[in-house]
Amino acid sequence: MPLVRYRKVVILGYRSVGKTSLAHQFVEGEFLEGYDPTVENTYSKIVTLGKDEFHLHLVDTAGQDEYSILPYSFIIGVHGYVLVYSVTSLHSFQVIESLYQKLHEGHGKTRLPVVLVGNKADLSPDREVQAVEGKKLAESWGATFMESSARENQVLGLKIRGKIRLTRGIFTKVIQEIARVENSYGQERRCRLM
Repeated sequence: MPLVRYRKVVILGYRSVGKTSLAHQFVEGEFLEGYDPTVENTYSKIVTLGKDEFHLHLVDTAGQDEYSILPYSFIIGVHGYVLVYSVTSLHSFQVIESLYQKLHEGHGKTRLPVVLVGNKADLSPDREVQAVEGKKLAESWGATFMESSARENQVLGLKIRGKIRLTRGIFTKVIQEIARVENSYGQERRCRLM
């Protein structure tokens, strides 16, 4: 029987970018048609990756703006982040840059396990943020970038051929990012006794 590892992931982004839709689609397998502003919701799901199982605890936050003060609960005890903007809103993209800086400062300038998500990719005719801009921003952070459509339950990754299920996209990737960052710290902190 595999060991079940607990991972807490916070989903952050500006209002109406689809944070709740992504989380709900992942956990429940359905798209929420109506829009109710979120105060804060939590979701849980067991995810199996290879031989490992992860108890994923998702914190779906209220919409943030560039002036929001991030509570310590978004920093302490959090393993990774999904930062979401809408490809139809340049402002939401700019807000995500500010949120990342606040997280970075709150964590003490350490590497952060982050997946940057450009949501609402199904609304391409209304696009204000190009995929290359999202990819460039994610690369500057050392993060993973994906575009998604919560409505269509698809992720369109630049390095991924075709479309894959959301379940195997964003939230699998954040688990992998957490492991990558944790492993990189383990390598840096080794000491040798002579």
